[in-house]
Amino acid sequence: MAILIDCKAAAKRLCVAEGTLSNWRIQGRGPRFVRIGGKVCYRDEDIDAFIAGGLRQSTSEKEVAA
Repeated sequence: MAILIDCKAAAKRLCVAEGTLSNWRIQGRGPRFVRIGGKVCYRDEDIDAFIAGGLRQSTSEKEVAA
């Protein structure tokens, strides 16, 4: 069973503002999300995957396009 977290908790985990998450959703850049009854939620595993996708060993590493 998936664990869902709200935008506030997701933003805190990612160290960004809730507004940043909103902008990322609009741009298709952030973690995957689900809308339930009009409320946006994030699965815990999608937050983990988004974090893992940002791992770098050097500042010169290029971002991998999603």
